[in-house]
Amino acid sequence: MPRMTVASQLEKIRAARAKLEREEKKLLSRGHDKALGQIVQIARDAGLNMEQIAAAMGGKTRAKSAKAGKEGVKTARRSTAGRKVAPKYRDPANPQNTWTGRGRMPRWVADLEAKGELAKAAISA
Repeated sequence: MPRMTVASQLEKIRAARAKLEREEKKLLSRGHDKALGQIVQIARDAGLNMEQIAAAMGGKTRAKSAKAGKEGVKTARRSTAGRKVAPKYRDPANPQNTWTGRGRMPRWVADLEAKGELAKAAISA
């Protein structure tokens, strides 16, 4: 019986791995297809359309995504985009200066931090 070389053993293992990965994808696909079929049936029974489902999942509707694709502009935004955030720090020298703790650090904050006095500027809730 001839001895198998390391290269031939590795090739055999890689072929077996590839076969297993194909089988895994088939099984996952069957499960996904079944789940999607159930979801579609439930949505139809409830009278929901694709736009309502996409909006509930936080996705784009078909019209919006088609428009974004035509313009070539990304329209995805964070859920916190545009919301006001309460300030966390107030400048002791000028109470009108505040900082939320987000974005670029103002100079007065950097100065206080360098002195180790940033805790004095923290706004208590």
